[in-house]
Amino acid sequence: MNHKYILLTILILSSTFVLTNCNLPRISLARATATPTQPVTAGVTPTETLPPAFPTVELGLAENPLILALPPSANSQAQIDAAKVIASQFTERTGYTVVTIIPDSYRALVEALGKGNAHIVLLDPYAYELAFQRDLVRASYAVLENGEGKYGAQFLATRRGGFTAYFDEGLDKNTTENPALALAQFAEKKPCWSDEISPSGYVIPLGYLNGNQIPTKPAAFVEGHPTVVRSLYASGICDFGATYIDARKFPSLEDQFPDLFEQVLVVWQIPPIIPYNVLAFSTSMPQGMRDLFTNLVPAILQTEAGRAAFKTAYEIEEVQPVNDGYYEEFRMYLNESGVDLTTLVK
Repeated sequence: MNHKYILLTILILSSTFVLTNCNLPRISLARATATPTQPVTAGVTPTETLPPAFPTVELGLAENPLILALPPSANSQAQIDAAKVIASQFTERTGYTVVTIIPDSYRALVEALGKGNAHIVLLDPYAYELAFQRDLVRASYAVLENGEGKYGAQFLATRRGGFTAYFDEGLDKNTTENPALALAQFAEKKPCWSDEISPSGYVIPLGYLNGNQIPTKPAAFVEGHPTVVRSLYASGICDFGATYIDARKFPSLEDQFPDLFEQVLVVWQIPPIIPYNVLAFSTSMPQGMRDLFTNLVPAILQTEAGRAAFKTAYEIEEVQPVNDGYYEEFRMYLNESGVDLTTLVK
């Protein structure tokens, strides 16, 4: 065959391929650039049909939607429907597509955040901290209970054990701001803890002891805050313990032990540093997008439908704007406890 003819044929075919590719559709990234949503993984159940992953599509479009996660405890159609109301409110107000999922656990939810399978989430304190440490979320709202975003704890001991109270029951306040002074008397004593994941009955009190370099004997985990109180009152089980404020008022305890408040003393109260749930947004959402959605939460809560939806889906009635610094003391004493955070996220 003529060599000139072969060369001419190759050039024509090459030109045709280039021109054809010049006509391929381009995806606009004008609004945002973000980590694309990956296929839904084990442990996360979509409550509606999710589109297949399309890595070049910007976050928030129908092919790569934002994902609103219900809490792992969600187990009713009413919660699913309420979450869809919230998602639709976000979509109507922003133009971004929002769909919903139910994770099997907080551990699965943190993993979903890491894979781009969750963007708008309600986290318990441990799950929030784990996600924050992995740079997966930014806190936007503290969920309030009785008007407060955090709660405290208390160290208890018995009068007959010879301990000194650094808490004034009448004034309802500590008589010293120096925890080391109050807690030093627990050195080489045996604690009763509620359980191995309780923030107020174990983890944060342990963080205070460790942070003040107060060693103790091996602890007894007695399964429950009221049981801590009972164990102290009975004596012989442990020397001191920690509970939420004020576990001594648990129904039936005062009837069972009429002199309970005389015998079991509050030695020192941990100030309110333990958070309730945290409403957070994924760091895979660009800052402008996070700000947009954060600013819409109060507006949705002000509508009757939105308020009812947040109550049903998340048991949220009131929130307070926060940032990650709001949880710094909790973070510090959680770290001081030395407890492996991954074992606390269930």
